[in-house]
Amino acid sequence: MQSTDISSDFSISKNIYYLNHAAVSPWPLKTAEVIKQFADENARLGASQYLQWLNIEQQLRENIAKLINAPSQDDIALVKNTSEALSFVAYGLSWNPGDNIVIAKQEFPSNRIVWQSLQTQGVEVKFVDLYKNINKPNNTPEDNLMAAIDDKTRLLSVSSVQYADGFRMNLEKLGEFCQQNQILYCVDAIQSIGALKFDVQAINADFVMADGHKWLMSPEGLGLFYCKASLRSQLKLSQYGWRMIENQFDFDSLTWSEAETARKFECGSPNMLGIHALNCSIKLILKRNIEFIEQLLVKNSRYIIKKLETIPETIVQSNSNANRISGIVSFRHNTISSERLYNELMAKNVICAMRHGNVRFSPHYYTSTEVIDGAIEILNEIIASIQ
Repeated sequence: MQSTDISSDFSISKNIYYLNHAAVSPWPLKTAEVIKQFADENARLGASQYLQWLNIEQQLRENIAKLINAPSQDDIALVKNTSEALSFVAYGLSWNPGDNIVIAKQEFPSNRIVWQSLQTQGVEVKFVDLYKNINKPNNTPEDNLMAAIDDKTRLLSVSSVQYADGFRMNLEKLGEFCQQNQILYCVDAIQSIGALKFDVQAINADFVMADGHKWLMSPEGLGLFYCKASLRSQLKLSQYGWRMIENQFDFDSLTWSEAETARKFECGSPNMLGIHALNCSIKLILKRNIEFIEQLLVKNSRYIIKKLETIPETIVQSNSNANRISGIVSFRHNTISSERLYNELMAKNVICAMRHGNVRFSPHYYTSTEVIDGAIEILNEIIASIQ
């Protein structure tokens, strides 16, 4: 474990108990400073340093590739958000009537609506209850997904971590199955990348996408899209512009071809402010080391679970097994509605979320035990005042 004081990475107000990184994360101090510097530079110098900005963009692609172990930075596209990247896959592939797509019933809308929209093309979406019969011996959520796949299945799309309860999927198992059965494999990794070790090659993923504003601790409006090199040419484009052509700075030619790299998915001008910010945040993650971050994150989640289990009538919904735990801990109370608990917690500056009828806490690696203890103390006070 690193000896560096990680508390120096952030400067969150001492009046805030921030447990909502699975929604929107605060920015690290260095990232906030980079944003301020970029704004100041732009105000004083305009775009006179644009060539340097392009160097930062190049660094970002390299750092993303390193973080997720992509074979090359050429496999990385910079996108507005996860939904856009999912749409690139959904509307880039050629579908036939009768094809089906397998997804979990518990998925976040971004990883559901885009596939449902293909039903007008005769594509069936098969919803799988991840937790059906999982109490039976040797039956897992992955088994439920794989059992739903048939000879008409073209693609499996799954979140690496379920947004509502934090259940961590066995991505390697699913990836191996898809590879053996020639099924395309799409992973929404928004609840993993930046929080947990993530390796696109180890899981045999064809497509991976994630926003930067959650565990990557960067502003909204910029995310990543990994597309396996062998599949890039199979995704037809639905957006066109100067940025997605091979010779992007040849403004005069009337002929053009799509970029050979994943830049083909970037149709127009880049989000340079977001690029500076995300690059800074990912550099911090790489400096801290993702294994170190995951170790602290899991420790914090276990600590929250242990604290919640001491509160009478409180039921923890999240799985605490070593290979299933993530940065998300969801819970509810037997006699007090989650909506009321959530509203009371937020009113007392415990920043959290409510998902699937449960209160959701999501610490990050830097979250201190003092912050967690303070949030749990407030939760106890709320419950006592209501009962």
